[in-house]
Amino acid sequence: MPTIRQPTPAPMPVAIPPAMIKELRHLLASAISDAKAYDVPGLCRRLNLADGEEQEAFASKYKYAQKRLADVSAEQVVVSARELAAEEQRFELSEQLAKIDELNGPAVTTLTRRRLIALFEGRPLAREIEDIELIRGLWPIGSLRAPHPSDEATLEDYLHRHTIRNDDLTQRDVLETLGLLTCSRAQLFKFLAAVTAPDAFSGSEQIELAEKIDGLLRHDGYTLALAGRISGSPFYAVRVAPTGSPADASISATLAAFDPTQVHARWTMAMERRGSEPAGAITLARTLLEDVCKWILEEAGETWQEADDLPALYRKLSKVLKLAPDDHTEQVFKQILGSCQSVVESLGALRNKLSDAHSPGPKRARPQPRHAELAVNLAGAMATFLVATWEARKEARGGSSSEAAHGIGRKPRG
Repeated sequence: MPTIRQPTPAPMPVAIPPAMIKELRHLLASAISDAKAYDVPGLCRRLNLADGEEQEAFASKYKYAQKRLADVSAEQVVVSARELAAEEQRFELSEQLAKIDELNGPAVTTLTRRRLIALFEGRPLAREIEDIELIRGLWPIGSLRAPHPSDEATLEDYLHRHTIRNDDLTQRDVLETLGLLTCSRAQLFKFLAAVTAPDAFSGSEQIELAEKIDGLLRHDGYTLALAGRISGSPFYAVRVAPTGSPADASISATLAAFDPTQVHARWTMAMERRGSEPAGAITLARTLLEDVCKWILEEAGETWQEADDLPALYRKLSKVLKLAPDDHTEQVFKQILGSCQSVVESLGALRNKLSDAHSPGPKRARPQPRHAELAVNLAGAMATFLVATWEARKEARGGSSSEAAHGIGRKPRG
């Protein structure tokens, strides 16, 4: 009997639920049983399973494989399944392996999947091609079994009968039959990329669908982002949504305490759009600072005009909060406060150059997520500083300390 090769198994992601391993054993045994009976013992040896006689395989190929799979660890079952999946196209086996690989990452919940399916109620999966063509490119429906009970042998025959000949399945029925509620994230993301591809939809319909899908995915930590262009048309891919900077939580807490409705809502929208809509995020970054300046000026009893832009608002506020560099004697504070003024002016300039507040024109630079990340983070930091400074001045006026009232290093009044 030849010696069975024992490679070092790949590390397991997490503890695999017994039900998943049971299903993987079944799928692997089924895949092995598709081989000729006289090839089954050799195939099992190649997959690092125990050897046996051809006569046993001729009696039942499935039982031959299942018996040997039952004798090995879950880790070895996964390794053997990967080896076979690498050699042969086995959709159901590959799907189960993908689900095991995805145990580590954030899930796309059943609720989100139902909401995604609902986007297609009463509309086709594609307008540029037939639905069945799009489905055929994602699922091997010609070899998958039809759902039970059914007179059709394959899933393709079933779908053809009930969506083309009879048209008695809703889009929800079709997508749930394809397994969209339970499929791997990889398969779900392939589907979402396909239905937002330019050969499925075009123009505003494509963009609107992509935005709706992105909005739903973000609840589970993913984003449908622009991946590039083909023949001038955009195409999309699902990615992990950016988690933001370490300061996000601190800024959120400060702005929520200051104004939980308008100001904090503006900050939240800016954060959410950094990765998916850079131009919109840049616009919100400036608007956030404008809101904070106006609110503090109002609380301080100062006036401002609707025509005031961000630099004008900040100049008025800096007088109220004594933030002008000339109000301070220590060089380090003069430099910091001078930089704050530059940040505000730069945010306005960045917005004017890159945001969606103006027509981009054919040669205008397009904002990237890194530009939005910079703008939003700077705006959040500045907004937090202004709010904290205003709160400190209010507290100081209440009699906490003269140093807080006049500012560290500030020039004394003449």
